Amino acid sequence: MLEYEQSVWSAGKRLVAGVDEVGRGCLFGDVVAAAVILPQGLVLEEVNDSKKLSAKKRDKLYDIIRQEAVAVGVGIVDVETIEKINIRQASLLAMKLAVKSLEVTPDYLLVDAEQVNVPIEQMSLIHGDAVSQAIAAASIIAKVTRDRMCLKWDEEFPGYGLADHKGYATKFHRERILEFGPTAMHRSLFLRKLLGTGEEEEVEQGVLF
Repeated sequence: MLEYEQSVWSAGKRLVAGVDEVGRGCLFGDVVAAAVILPQGLVLEEVNDSKKLSAKKRDKLYDIIRQEAVAVGVGIVDVETIEKINIRQASLLAMKLAVKSLEVTPDYLLVDAEQVNVPIEQMSLIHGDAVSQAIAAASIIAKVTRDRMCLKWDEEFPGYGLADHKGYATKFHRERILEFGPTAMHRSLFLRKLLGTGEEEEVEQGVLF
């Protein structure tokens, strides 16, 4: 998990930030990104792709990462903006906001499958959260942050099961949308295929049927 970090450190780049996002394939809610700079040489044995970890493990690692990191930045883009600029551009914007919110400027970025629009040297890694500790740490910060937001949204919009499925297109979630109708926090472009209310849109990372 440190192979890419080691290559960057050996080139003299000390502050290496991992960048990742969550919520891109959801039917509901904001997209959240995180940027994490870990100390050079630090090994966090249990850090891995957030999707492969239990919620309890993610919460534990979230606290450890927050404690050990040189800096942590979070970027959030709301549903209104997602609808205006599309989910991919919103995800990229969230990543940019996460990097810019870091308290220190990184020397280098390791980014999960994307390029961030900032004047910082960077590398895009496919499945980066599975091969880079920094990206995996960012995925954990982003995932836990958004999951906690989902708990609050579940109280605001009861009946949709948001605390459980976190806004993804589960059978239960689809059924509740069809029964109750979408909320103001549902992504209308993602729902067109589900509800048959307009032209079908390609849903990135979230298949409705």
